[in-house]
Amino acid sequence: MSSKEPLVEALEKYRKAGIYPLHTPGHKGGRGATASLHSLLGEKALASDVSLMAELDDIHEPGTCIKEAQDLAAKLYGAKQSFFAVNGTTGAIHGMLLGALEPGNKILLPRNAHTSVYGGLVLADLQPVYLLPNYSEEWNLSLQVTPEQVEAALSKDRDIKAVLITSPNYYGLAADLVKIAEIAHRHDALLLVDEAHGPHLGFSPLLPPSALQSGADAVAQSTHKLVGALTQCSLLHIRGQRLEAGKVAAAMSLVTTTSPNYLLMASLDAARAQLAANGETMVEAAIQTADLFRKKLRTIPGLMVLDGTIIGNGGVVAWDKTKVTINVKKLGLTGVEVGALLRKAGIAVELVDENNVLFFLTYADATQEFANLADKIVAVIAAARRAKPRTATVSVYQDLPKVSRWPREAFFAVSETVPFAKAVGRTSAEKICFYPPGIPAVVPGEIITQSLQEYCQAMLALGIHLTGPRDSTLKTVQVIK
Repeated sequence: MSSKEPLVEALEKYRKAGIYPLHTPGHKGGRGATASLHSLLGEKALASDVSLMAELDDIHEPGTCIKEAQDLAAKLYGAKQSFFAVNGTTGAIHGMLLGALEPGNKILLPRNAHTSVYGGLVLADLQPVYLLPNYSEEWNLSLQVTPEQVEAALSKDRDIKAVLITSPNYYGLAADLVKIAEIAHRHDALLLVDEAHGPHLGFSPLLPPSALQSGADAVAQSTHKLVGALTQCSLLHIRGQRLEAGKVAAAMSLVTTTSPNYLLMASLDAARAQLAANGETMVEAAIQTADLFRKKLRTIPGLMVLDGTIIGNGGVVAWDKTKVTINVKKLGLTGVEVGALLRKAGIAVELVDENNVLFFLTYADATQEFANLADKIVAVIAAARRAKPRTATVSVYQDLPKVSRWPREAFFAVSETVPFAKAVGRTSAEKICFYPPGIPAVVPGEIITQSLQEYCQAMLALGIHLTGPRDSTLKTVQVIK
């Protein structure tokens, strides 16, 4: 695989040319930037923050260095075509849904899809058909949907045009995409995959196969999450003949700024080149580091450490070993408490929920610095351990929601403000989402239930970050008038 970096090289060549910018951006290559911004970014970064120039290609109609960089990404991942996304995987998912389907189409998806998917349903005017993801009472987290669930849903409703699966999920648990792809295609449906947490899959046999390797038609990946791109940099891949590349390209252009940041795009090019040169080594370094970390964590009595024994449960057929998940309920602690204690000790984790703490390990953690830090993490958790275990609350995903209006219709409907305590039976006009993991508890068009209210109040009491509603205290809520 080529480790060439065509966009990085073009940007560096342009910077060195010393061309005076009588165009945007207003700081003019750093000349007008504040001292604080110079200190934060540095001279080269500011000088490389440039506008659309002929020498640097155009993401909306790539023909030179951006096209070459995207083509190299497609070759690396085994795609027919790949697209740079500078609005995160959110933008890639929106482009995927707009490019793959038509207004009014039905799409099958698990109810624990990421909030970006629901934005895509509104934009593309799609009708969701929900599957209830399997749930682990032991771990208090969602697992996967099974091929049998997909088969039953597609056999029941012949109008479903696509299946969207999140795999791997936030905790690294992968669905049986090979079987689901076969089922979807047999029913003339597309398989679209939110692979935000799997840009490193396919580079080592020690990890699950990638969605593209498993037969998916389109895949959205967060290149910034676990490999070397800058934050908000992602990729959208398409393969096979079921999608029209031109329509997907038009959709991606629709949801992409006309002033894309070249530093972001160059980081996608650099991350791809790094994977092309060292992908397997990078992945296996992360796995080795994560394995050693899990070994240290298991020295804490009562601490549950997620491992490969989860495979075979609830549709999970493989596991990403770079994700380290611990369940702290038997220590008498909440994940929120442990996250706060670690933050006080100078350590920030990826995710906390009521019972779990999630650590992301990448190739960049294969250092003595992290090895020393791992001992500190173990010491902090062990010292906080309480004598009495906790009892976990019930997940909100025990039942599928009742939908009274499709997402787009509900989003644009006239709404009114009511007390959240009195909203049972009303149709929500807004999204209530705890983040991370960014899975909405309710979205526009769904009926608010008492169990939803109890769940939301429990999450607020725990201190889980809330996003979506206009009233961040959740004393009031927007409902359809």
